[in-house]
Amino acid sequence: MPRKICVVLTARTSYTKIKPILAALQAHDAIDLQLVCAASAVLDRYGNTDKMVERDGFDISERVYNVLEGETLLTSTKATGLGIVEFAGVFDRLKPDAVLVMADRYEILSAAVAASYQNIPLIHVQGGEVSGNIDEKVRHAVTKLADIHFPATKRSAENIIRMGENPDQVFHVGCPSIDIAKEVMENPDPDFDLYKKYGGVGSFPDLGKGYYIVMQHPVTTEVGNSRAQIMETLEAMKDSDRPVLWFWPNVDAGGDEVSKGIRIFREHNDLPHMHFIKNMAPKDFLTLLNNSCGIIGNSSVAIREASYLGVPAINVGSRQSARERGANVVDAPYERTAIRKLVQSHLGTDRYPTTLYGDGTASLKIANHIATTPLTYSKTLTYMLDTPAP
Repeated sequence: MPRKICVVLTARTSYTKIKPILAALQAHDAIDLQLVCAASAVLDRYGNTDKMVERDGFDISERVYNVLEGETLLTSTKATGLGIVEFAGVFDRLKPDAVLVMADRYEILSAAVAASYQNIPLIHVQGGEVSGNIDEKVRHAVTKLADIHFPATKRSAENIIRMGENPDQVFHVGCPSIDIAKEVMENPDPDFDLYKKYGGVGSFPDLGKGYYIVMQHPVTTEVGNSRAQIMETLEAMKDSDRPVLWFWPNVDAGGDEVSKGIRIFREHNDLPHMHFIKNMAPKDFLTLLNNSCGIIGNSSVAIREASYLGVPAINVGSRQSARERGANVVDAPYERTAIRKLVQSHLGTDRYPTTLYGDGTASLKIANHIATTPLTYSKTLTYMLDTPAP
């Protein structure tokens, strides 16, 4: 009988990483895929990722609505608690053989707790990474709740084992989003019209001679500075020599202030070179990224997918400060002059490709391991007690 594997998707940014896994699980004869879409992935203001999922041929088993209006530390905390309640009911109805979660968002912690307290084996993708903010705490907490681990880098796998996890349950496979990046590298020419397919707001500059991408999210440990931080990046890109495609921030605490800052800046400035977008299909976005002159902001896409594609990136602020990165990434403070100088010196035609985050085969490896690895709720101290201290 096929194993029922329930995959949890909670955010648009996670879909680029989860989509290849969904495809591999759906195609595997020994797996019955269940999919739960939750949090910002089911909201219109964040681009209705759930509708994109259905257009891509995946059936959604259930939807969970647990995002509270306000985007503050308080609403994020309450949404986490509400998520535990909602996911508990979902898992009780679906009765999966295992639950798969990705990375480090607070909604993922909700799903991990709900699965663990119902004795459902938990599979964690992208554990063991160090980023330097609150997401790191969540990521490590999910690692300790999980039974099977699929880290993206060799160092991350080593970190998981150092945390006391059984090495027989830790599989270094690479980052699943690199699977899509590999497809893009093999067929780099866009097959869509950005403005016709995705709309958006602002001006509609000609992208034929190059453009920049900006994707900057709030930092939950610096929530009081969110407006000031986004203003520095906006000022840095105000007089850009190339068009700028600006993506909306995520649902984290401080997101409302980032969004307000962008709207106010748009109202008070003439920006013929800027266009603002909510969401894009994973392959289309990575095609856009691959053909850009560079990416600015604090999204992990600059660290992961851009490193494989070799796209130059400016990492602004502390959100990704401790994460492993390739030569494509340089760091900038929240300061317009510093950002502007790095745009001029680092972004352009040079490429810095690396396979730090994988070679484009992660999803098939994950599906094969899930189909054959014993799915047991097996969190014990046996391995730790039998292993000498370092």
